[in-house]
Amino acid sequence: MSTIIYPSPIFGPVHSRRLGISLGINLMPGDGKICTFDCLYCECGLNKDFRPSMPRPTRKEVAESLEKKLQEMSKDNALPDVLTFAGNGEPTAHPDFAGIIYDTISLRNKYCKEAKVSVLSNATMSYKKDVHEALKLVDNNIQKLDTIDADFIRRIDRPVSHTYDVNKVIEELKAFNGHVIIQTIFLTGKDDRDGVPIDNTGERYVKPWIEALKEIHPESVMIYTIDRETPIKGLKKASREQLDAIRDRVIAEGIHCTASY
Repeated sequence: MSTIIYPSPIFGPVHSRRLGISLGINLMPGDGKICTFDCLYCECGLNKDFRPSMPRPTRKEVAESLEKKLQEMSKDNALPDVLTFAGNGEPTAHPDFAGIIYDTISLRNKYCKEAKVSVLSNATMSYKKDVHEALKLVDNNIQKLDTIDADFIRRIDRPVSHTYDVNKVIEELKAFNGHVIIQTIFLTGKDDRDGVPIDNTGERYVKPWIEALKEIHPESVMIYTIDRETPIKGLKKASREQLDAIRDRVIAEGIHCTASY
């Protein structure tokens, strides 16, 4: 199985399908994965298979490494379009996440004012006040909502916490007052371990998801499908036609939506 474990705390730049030339900021250890979800489709593998031995980078280490990289890129006249918090797990789970965001915005303003600060999050920590306030400051507050079906979430996203409640997550997403981008993966196939079909492209999942979007009032929605090898076999890409149809339904509700294939 091919998996991607990103260096820490800085990696790239890489070309993002949705964000452009992206300089990655990984707040997890560089030798493994720590995440509040354990998604079957994660390119970094399953949590149990890649337990790290290194600690998370400190706030100081992140700031120093980011500044050094931005200085190098500035000299090469190749500054990034976006500074993206992503990597080997949930970035908002870092105990100093809010402080790191403040540092990053300051460095962005110093070296590359045109670059956007983006956070790719699964929304599991948005209930924390410091995290919520920090996310309100970033340009692209990208929060995952693959479905509002609790059984499908337990099957695909597999939250680590037993107290995860998608309805509470939706309330937290609504509390951003529109300063949020919803990111959703659509996929088909089956879980080869037990043969259970997996498909969130049908009406059972799409209609209530759109109703939730109408409550959240996001500034935009990004839908996508599998792009790399998944740790669980049997999962398949949603088709271009399926994604386009879902995208068009979101747009028909007056919500900006893009699809990545």
